[in-house]
Amino acid sequence: MALPESWHIRSRARACAATERPFEDGEPIVTALFPDPESSAYVRKDFALEAWQSRGAEDEKPFSFWKAVFHVTAVDEKPDAFKKESPEDLLRRLVEEEEDHTENVRYILAVMLERKKVLRETDTQRTPSGIIRVYEHRKLGDVFIVRDPDLPLDQIDQVQDEIFALLESGGRQPEPEEEAPLEALAPDDGAPEDSADEPAADLTADEEADEEADEEADEEADEEADEEADEEADEEADEGTEKAPS
Repeated sequence: MALPESWHIRSRARACAATERPFEDGEPIVTALFPDPESSAYVRKDFALEAWQSRGAEDEKPFSFWKAVFHVTAVDEKPDAFKKESPEDLLRRLVEEEEDHTENVRYILAVMLERKKVLRETDTQRTPSGIIRVYEHRKLGDVFIVRDPDLPLDQIDQVQDEIFALLESGGRQPEPEEEAPLEALAPDDGAPEDSADEPAADLTADEEADEEADEEADEEADEEADEEADEEADEEADEGTEKAPS
C-alpha cells in the first residue's frame, strides 16, 4: 500500500530559515521538519539557536526537530559512473526513487549505516501509516525519512541477502533468465516419437492375442478329432468280435 508521506532526502541549508543569516562553520543549529500544506511531503528548515528560541506559540508546529551542528562541506566531485555503488549510495537512490517494494531494503540500509556511524537517528514518530524514523547524515547533515516496516526476525536475513545482491549487481535487480524456445525442446530428428510407437505396440499385442486364440482353437479341434477316431476304432473292434465264429 502506498504511503501518503514523501521520503525524498532533505539537504541542510546554509542560512537560517527565519533570519537568512548564513551559518558559520561549527555553529549549533536546530533542524526541523514541517508538514507541507501543498503536498504530502515534509519541508526541512534550519534555524540558528536564537531564532529558534524566539519562536512563539502561534508559530507553525514542527513534525520533528533536533539540535545539530553546521559544518561547511566541500563541493562533491562528479560521481564516477563506473564506481561501485556503496550502501549509502544505494540508500540515497532508493529513497529518491521511492518505490514501495524497496521499503524493507531502505530500512535495513538505514540501520546498517547507523551502526557504521554514518547516520544518526534523531527522532521517531508514530503516524497513522506506521512508525517513522528520522536519520541525519553525521557529516553532511542530510535528512533521511524512513518508515519502520516492523520486520519479523525471520525476514531480516532475506532482506540482507537482497541488499548484498543489489550491491554486487550495481544496485539493480538481475534480469530474469529467458525461457528456452519451444523448438529447443522438440525431440531430435533421429529420435523415435512416442506417439508413433504406441499404436504399433498395441497392434502387435492384438495380433499376438489373435494368434494364441487360433492356436488354442486348433488344439481343441485336433483333440476332438482324435477322440472321434478312437471311438470309431472301438466300434469297429466290437463289431468284429460279434461276427467271429464260436
